[in-house]
Amino acid sequence: MNVQYPVELSGAKSSTLMWAQEHEVGAQALQQLRNIAALPWVYGVRVMPDVHLGKGATVGSVIAMYQAVSPAAVGVDIGCGMEGVLTSLTASDLPDDLAEIRSRIEAAVPVGFRAHEYPVSVRKLGLDRGWDRFWGSFTSLHDGVQDREKKAHQQMGSLGGGNHFIEVCLDDDDRVWLMLHSGSRNIGKELAERHMRIAKAMPHNADLPDRDLAVFLAGTPEMDAYRQDLTWAQEYASRNRAVMLALVMQAVRESFEQQITFEKPISCHHNYVAEETIDGLDLLVTRKGAIRAGAGDLGLIPGSMGTGSYVVRGLGSEQSFYSASHGAGRRMSRNEAKRRYTVDDLIAQTAGVESRKDAGVLDELPAAYKDIESVIAAQSDLVEVVAHLKQVICVKG
Repeated sequence: MNVQYPVELSGAKSSTLMWAQEHEVGAQALQQLRNIAALPWVYGVRVMPDVHLGKGATVGSVIAMYQAVSPAAVGVDIGCGMEGVLTSLTASDLPDDLAEIRSRIEAAVPVGFRAHEYPVSVRKLGLDRGWDRFWGSFTSLHDGVQDREKKAHQQMGSLGGGNHFIEVCLDDDDRVWLMLHSGSRNIGKELAERHMRIAKAMPHNADLPDRDLAVFLAGTPEMDAYRQDLTWAQEYASRNRAVMLALVMQAVRESFEQQITFEKPISCHHNYVAEETIDGLDLLVTRKGAIRAGAGDLGLIPGSMGTGSYVVRGLGSEQSFYSASHGAGRRMSRNEAKRRYTVDDLIAQTAGVESRKDAGVLDELPAAYKDIESVIAAQSDLVEVVAHLKQVICVKG
């Protein structure tokens, strides 16, 4: 049966349109969406096809508020997003054994909890524009993170763990792409958690259906402090991905004797806040696991470590608040994935991909995620597909 999207979420107090059917979404996630829609500052909520339960707010949600922001709705990985670039390489240029290229990438970019021993020289990478201004503003961040500057410098250009990844992919024309997913590392988490605690303690949040949805209000010093730290962390995340991509490009160059060229990178946040005009109103829009898909906006929507990804172009849907999904979205928790599947399942589901095949990434196997093809099909009115990518190398923390 063909479903016409969007559909209204039943029982929601403010306009909540979904690019998913209620029976496909877990009961806890649906209640979380209703809790968000009930906040007095919310103008509307838009729900993407990769929707699933999140901490604070639902992953795959777009929340438009009148002069208010919920730090838990943004989440702890402020500015998390994607970066991708098309190379001049083709499938025929790749060696049969991709292990050496994967090793070079892993040597260039620290993964998991690791960081660079010394800060990356961004001047050598040509990424030093605005660098001194950016780091000079560290002293204006929350007092509680002032002893974290050295660590933040060393983590700049590092991947992290969980669902973060670096991939070498092929498109349907056998052209080679580089793609990565990461955010603001520990400094973003530290800032987010401090502001969440402050928001929860504020009197206007006392009677909320979920204290995790506590908000800051415009015109208050608490809001000003959060917006300042949020903006900085979003820039950190963007710079982190740019540095990583440059390091990956360098590692790939060193793996081939021929000269390699790269197109202009595609970059997009999917955990962030922006001031936007919607229905003629100036609103603060939080995309929690969603990308901006304004007319012509290029975006990256990844699947899982064995199923491929999509390069998309936004169609500028006003109904969706100019948004689209950020990925396939999890269909089960990490703990459930570990209970239900084995390392043998992981090996089978990532066949043909040069990647880790051990228990440490079992919760990231493709079966733990929704079907990316269905997710893309459900938002055909939000984005058009530019390229379909299939990974041949996947690096995870």
